[in-house]
Amino acid sequence: MPIALSVFQGRAGDHNDLAIPGAKSIADCLGAMLGVAPASVGRPEPALDLDWRTELDHAFHALCAMRDRFEAIFLRNEKPVSATSRCAVSLATLPVVVKYRPDACVVWFDAHADLNTPASTTSGYLGGLALSGPAGLWETGLGAGLALHDVVLVGQRDLDLFEVELIASAPVCHLPPCADLPDRLRRAIAGRPVYVHLDCDVLDPGIVPTDYVHPDGLTLDDLNDACRVLAESEVVGLEIAEFQNAWLVDGPAVSPEPLLKALWPLIGTLAV
Repeated sequence: MPIALSVFQGRAGDHNDLAIPGAKSIADCLGAMLGVAPASVGRPEPALDLDWRTELDHAFHALCAMRDRFEAIFLRNEKPVSATSRCAVSLATLPVVVKYRPDACVVWFDAHADLNTPASTTSGYLGGLALSGPAGLWETGLGAGLALHDVVLVGQRDLDLFEVELIASAPVCHLPPCADLPDRLRRAIAGRPVYVHLDCDVLDPGIVPTDYVHPDGLTLDDLNDACRVLAESEVVGLEIAEFQNAWLVDGPAVSPEPLLKALWPLIGTLAV
């Protein structure tokens, strides 16, 4: 099954202007590794850094284009691999994934759960609503359909009270960083097909440039071990979000190659 490589280049609730070129860097590196030309969705625009509603309104056209691309990818029986600037792009991708692959679970690598809603958010950040929208906890205008029992959270260590209570009361699997993460992940997947979302802040600070920084994250070796477990299942697709192309605005470019090498067990499986 061929790979369809996408790079999202529009607004998606950006705090700064580093993640859009970061996504392009990921896509260019993946394209060279896989011999696949990335298709670009949206166009770069300066970050607004405003409330979720305003951000969603400004991002909506590009997000609809991303949703339409995913529809076309699945109709062509291809596998989506995507470099997305921000987690909010998942508002567009995940409803399509679960429409065509309702048998798959979504494995969400992130320092955060992104399960807040417009009513619960204290930050007003669109990315913090990225998983709750596809799960039908609020109306995004981009679709839903993701069942909470098909969500496997991995690496979360900065949860809001609403999210803690939701995870405790709903059938959401949460696997924080731990020594036996691969074994716990294998049990959580239970042989199901997987669609994988990676927010780079799941990693320990200092490994790759990303917007949010939280201690006690995964190492690249931890990520590689988890990817080896995921590659034991059918991998439906992969999206990589929140990689910034530099540590600081106007700073030297940072290569995504070490990150992509850690992800190779997944990428290689998709490429077969």
